[in-house]
Amino acid sequence: MQRTLAAETASQEGQEVLVKGWVHSRRDHGNLIFIDLRDHTGLVQVTVNKDLSGPEVLSVAEKIRDEWVLEVTGSVENRAPELINPNLETGKIEIKAKSIEVLTQAKTPPFPVARDEDLANEDIRLKYRFIDLRRPKIQKYLKDRAQVIKYIRDFMDKRGFWEITTPILANSSPEGARDFLVPSRLHPGKFYALPQAPQQFKQLLMVGGIPKYYQIAPCFRDEDARADRSPGEFYQLDMEMSFATQEEVWQEMEDLFKEVTEKFSKKKIQQLPFPKIKYADAMDMYGSDKPDLRFEMKLQNVTELVRDCGFSVFSQAVSDGGIVKAIVAPNASAFSRSQIDQLTEIAKEEGAKGLAYIVLETNEIKSPITKFLGDELTKKIIKEVGAQTGDIIFFAADKAETANKVLGKVRNELGSILNLKDPNIMAWCWIYDFPMYSWNKWLDKLDFEHNPFSMPYGGLKTLETKDPYEIIAQQYDLVGNGLELSSGAVRNHQPETMYKAFEIAGYTKAEVDAKFGHMIEAFSYGAPPHAGNAPGIDRILMVLWDEPNIREVIAFPKNGRAEDPMLGAPSEVTEQQLKDVHIKLDVLKKK
Repeated sequence: MQRTLAAETASQEGQEVLVKGWVHSRRDHGNLIFIDLRDHTGLVQVTVNKDLSGPEVLSVAEKIRDEWVLEVTGSVENRAPELINPNLETGKIEIKAKSIEVLTQAKTPPFPVARDEDLANEDIRLKYRFIDLRRPKIQKYLKDRAQVIKYIRDFMDKRGFWEITTPILANSSPEGARDFLVPSRLHPGKFYALPQAPQQFKQLLMVGGIPKYYQIAPCFRDEDARADRSPGEFYQLDMEMSFATQEEVWQEMEDLFKEVTEKFSKKKIQQLPFPKIKYADAMDMYGSDKPDLRFEMKLQNVTELVRDCGFSVFSQAVSDGGIVKAIVAPNASAFSRSQIDQLTEIAKEEGAKGLAYIVLETNEIKSPITKFLGDELTKKIIKEVGAQTGDIIFFAADKAETANKVLGKVRNELGSILNLKDPNIMAWCWIYDFPMYSWNKWLDKLDFEHNPFSMPYGGLKTLETKDPYEIIAQQYDLVGNGLELSSGAVRNHQPETMYKAFEIAGYTKAEVDAKFGHMIEAFSYGAPPHAGNAPGIDRILMVLWDEPNIREVIAFPKNGRAEDPMLGAPSEVTEQQLKDVHIKLDVLKKK
């Protein structure tokens, strides 16, 4: 007899079926035993009755425990009306068991599969990920993920993109994170690097005459984990187009993610076409280059109003060349002192000395700063920012970059506290025209703000004549609900322009030749203008499915310490393995 899947039994009333799966739960009522049998399509109830199934089948059923693997034959029968389960796809029927074969016995799992609310901590779940994967929620994620990737491939194929795989063993490249290095056995003292992205390869494909390239690419970055970032490795839709402008890349991606959002999530897209906001404007209005546009709450400049006010924090910031920005939190006047303190701590983490505020209660204005501002100026500020009774006005006074970032973080937190982030909305937008360079405080040097292979507006002439901090690159990010979901750029395809771009960032010509000589030479043989981007698959699915932790949408993720508790990775290796790749360790052994 051919196997019938659990979900298919709903339409098999009156027929004899063979079902196979795991025991999701078992309820023993003496001579009557109910077994919920689970496969990848859902659950079906198996009923074992001593009179109908026989004592032998009942004897087997009495020994069965959760997560045993069974093969059951029986007839599909309608349940009595009072026993129908409306929450189950197969809730109107049950299988009257005629035979049960135990295919595999199972130890008691370290955590229940049947109930999401009883989950163990993450390390236990990841150590036993092969069990965790059985949970219906995770199975749905993985099935839907496969369908999303197939949909993306079909979309790209129809648009004329060629799927081309690029090497995993590559060279070290400054992509913005630490490389994972792979020592070479055949070339002592030399290392491969796992690619942080297929950036160089896809640009070389453009030089090779490929019109449109894509792949679902694995990328490797030695970064710390976050809720929205998987440590070590992730997958992205890597794509590139020859003879393309940034607007043409945007159109391809908008069409794709409009369809993906509508087909694979319950969210409504807030605005079409996607809003396009310059980086400088995003920082000025939202204090972030990844603004959550599901709510308004823009930053407002009140510098001129408070330039010569009696509050020294404001006036001193202005006289030092800084600004004073304000943000209105609607209907927030009932905030507790601890909530305001929490926002103040967030502001301090971004470099602020504190967080000034004015609370507009029904009958009075409460604030530790109004005694310095005076009644007249306080009222002017309230009118200028459009605050109403019941609101709170928060202020940041500092250099423009710091003030914007401080209120940007406060804005994002307020959006969460005030429930302004509608989970039913997907607010896509493009942020573009990023600075080419910025100061890298960790390296204590001028460095690339984003991708080093981006083309600045004006090309070589701009690099030769402008202050580095004024140079704008043709770079862009795709942002969704406050998360960066893709980065891209119009690429630098001219050798002299590339040399100059790296020279400004402190690289010598010899260093550029050593790292990118192959690209420089390739470009010298005639490179077409080209552009592309690389949306992160894992992060996009996390946002579309309202999953707060990115590890939930990945089959075998690492934990927050970049470890795999199931495999025990990373792990020690033998002395012989180290000798093979010409490595000696200088690591203190733990006692």
